[in-house]
This record gives sequence, structure tokens and C-alpha cells, in this order.
Amino acid sequence: MALKKYEIVLVFSLAKGEEAVEALKKKFTDLIAANGTLGEVEEWGKRKLAYPINYEKEGYYIVAQFEADDAFPSELDRVVNITDGVLRSLIVSKSENE
Repeated sequence: MALKKYEIVLVFSLAKGEEAVEALKKKFTDLIAANGTLGEVEEWGKRKLAYPINYEKEGYYIVAQFEADDAFPSELDRVVNITDGVLRSLIVSKSENE
């Protein structure tokens, strides 16, 4: 089965401190690496949000490139949505042959 290219943007809450951000970053990069091929991970760092989310005005942004089979992005999205400390996320397919 051919792997497709994806990109995920994660915005983490800063309410529980830097250790919580590091733990979330490690959790998701390890999950992606276990189920596909983790590419470049860009840390955009602490940025002001366009609008408050859960009364928070800043978030920690991470953008990761990865390759995986068709089923993994929906599972990754499910895990992201049930994880405390994630304010927003977006998974985009980067494959040209769609």
C-alpha cells in the first residue's frame, strides 16, 4: 500500500506550562512515527491566537509533515480531539494524485 503525504498543524494550550507542551509534542510525534514516517517538524512556538479559545489568547504552534496510509489520519484526528491541552488541529493531505 502506498503511503500518502500529510501535514498536521497543532495548537497546544499554554495553561499547564512548558512541560505539558513538551509532553503533547512528544506524544503526537511518537504516535505519527509509530504509524507512518515522520518528516520535518516545525515549531512555530508561542503565538497570539486570532480569537480567544477557551479564554486563552495564546497557543503553542507545531507543524509536522508525515507519510501514512489512508486510515491513519482519521485515527490521529480522533486521538487529537480527545486529548486535553489541544486547542485546535488541522490535518491536510499533501499528495498530488488525489
